[in-house]
Amino acid sequence: MEVSAASPPSVTSKSPWKQYREMMAAYQLVLTFFFMGPFFSLLLIFLLFTSLWSISVLYLVWLYLDGETPNQDGRRGDWMRNFTLWKDLRDYYPIKVMAVKTAELPPNQNYVVGSHPHVHVMCMGVICNLSTVGNGFSKHFPEIQTWQAGLSGLFCFPVYRDYMMSYGARPVNRQSLDFVLSQPQHGEAVGIVIGGAHEILYANPGQHCLTLWKRKGFVRLALRHGASLVPVYSFGETDIFRIKAFPEDSWQFRCQMLFKKLLGFPPFIFWGRSLFLANSWGLLPFAVPITTVAGAPRSPWAAPSLCPGASTPPRTKLTTITPST
Repeated sequence: MEVSAASPPSVTSKSPWKQYREMMAAYQLVLTFFFMGPFFSLLLIFLLFTSLWSISVLYLVWLYLDGETPNQDGRRGDWMRNFTLWKDLRDYYPIKVMAVKTAELPPNQNYVVGSHPHVHVMCMGVICNLSTVGNGFSKHFPEIQTWQAGLSGLFCFPVYRDYMMSYGARPVNRQSLDFVLSQPQHGEAVGIVIGGAHEILYANPGQHCLTLWKRKGFVRLALRHGASLVPVYSFGETDIFRIKAFPEDSWQFRCQMLFKKLLGFPPFIFWGRSLFLANSWGLLPFAVPITTVAGAPRSPWAAPSLCPGASTPPRTKLTTITPST
C-alpha cells in the first residue's frame, strides 16, 4: 500500500503571493542555518562591552543551566511544527512522501529512521516529514512522535539551539538518542541521517553516493532499545544545490577532511539560484521535486534468521538488550 501527502498546487495555479512565500520559506532555512547561530553569538559578545552587558550575562547563565535540555525533553512546540512556513517550504520544491507500507508502524514500538542522503545545507525531506508536520506524516501515523537528530555542535549556538528544538530537532549523540528511546511510552521515531557530514562531499546532482562504511551506530542504538529500523531515501535532494567536488587525492579534499575532523563539519563550496534572477547564482535552492520514500520497519534481531547459517548476535558483548515487542 502506498501513502502520499496531499498534492501541492501546481506552479501554474500559484498566485504571485504564494510563490513569494514559498521562496522566502526556502531562503530563510538557508540563512538561519548559516547565519543565525554566529549572529547571536557575536551579538552576545558585543553586548558585553556595552551598557546592556547584563543581558548577555543573564543569557549565558541561563544557557549554562539549560545546557542539558537538548539531550533530554527539549522544547518542542506544536505551534512551531504546524507553522505555515513548513507547508510553503514543502510546496516550493515540491516535496512528496511515499511510504511503501508492507507493514504498519505500530505505536507499541520505537523506530530508528535511517535517512539518506545528507546534502548541502539541510535535509529538506527529513525536515518536512519528521521534524515538522509540513508534509502530513503525522496524519498518516498520528500515534508516532518523530524527532530529527542533527549535528551536536549546532546546539551550542545561542538562540539557534532554541529555534532547532522548537521544531523537534535534537543532538545526534548517544545521550540524546538514548533518552528518547528509553522512555516508558513507545511510539517514538528518531530520524538519523546515516551518512552524516561526510556524505555532503559526494552530493553531486544526479548522483546517489552514500556513506555507509563504519556507520553502525544507528544499528547499535536500535539493538540497545529493541527499536525497529526504517529505511528512508529522498530522491531529488542532491539536485537542489550545485556543489564543487574535489578529487579525493587533492589538497582541497584533504583540507575538507581536516576541518571535518576538527569541527565535525567540512567546509564546501555550493550555490543555488538568485532570489531575484532565476539565471543567476545565489543561496536560494533550485525548485526541484523531492520524493521521500520510506520502507517497511525491520527489527535488527530479525536479520540473522533471514540468512541461512547465521548465528545469533552475541548478547554477552552488549550491555542491556530489550527485544522488540
